[in-house]
Amino acid sequence: MSGRARRVAHGGVIAAAYAALTLLMIQSPLGYGPVQLRLSEVVTVVACLTPAAVPGLWTGAVVANAYMLTQYGVLALFDVVLGGGATLLGAWWTWRHRGRPAVALAGPVVANALIIPAYLPLMLASATGVDFYRLSALGIDASGSWLAMYLFGVVAVGLGEAIVVYGLGLPLLLALKRLGVDRMLSVQG
Repeated sequence: MSGRARRVAHGGVIAAAYAALTLLMIQSPLGYGPVQLRLSEVVTVVACLTPAAVPGLWTGAVVANAYMLTQYGVLALFDVVLGGGATLLGAWWTWRHRGRPAVALAGPVVANALIIPAYLPLMLASATGVDFYRLSALGIDASGSWLAMYLFGVVAVGLGEAIVVYGLGLPLLLALKRLGVDRMLSVQG
């Protein structure tokens, strides 16, 4: 198999894994909203192992986020375009800094933390009717102000992303490297 065909195949498998795990996670209350722990984000670490992960993760995000069109209607296009863009940017950063895993894994964390909260209040407010930005038990009320909701989302999405990417993804990455998966994914010729 040629190098290009292997890269496309690897990207396809990565896209399918990311999309399947995302679709599974968005069925859970922790899979959407300003506070989210999407276990599918653990897959982003494979961008440290192969350049095929960059388009693969983007494709997986676009496919999974397109499912949200059934839940949120046309507003879900924000998630398809901007959420897919956040994943693409994070994956590119991860591949580019793959030699320094702690820095590389910051890509998905920062990209998602800065981009997703920008449109999330609009999607959630119009589609669910639930006020995700008022946590009375914690004394937090960011409702009514886009900036307050955005800043709350930056912290909440960033924290959730960091927990998954560093807490689960980094050990996974180290295990994959010990197993030689990085060598198996390398494309020759």
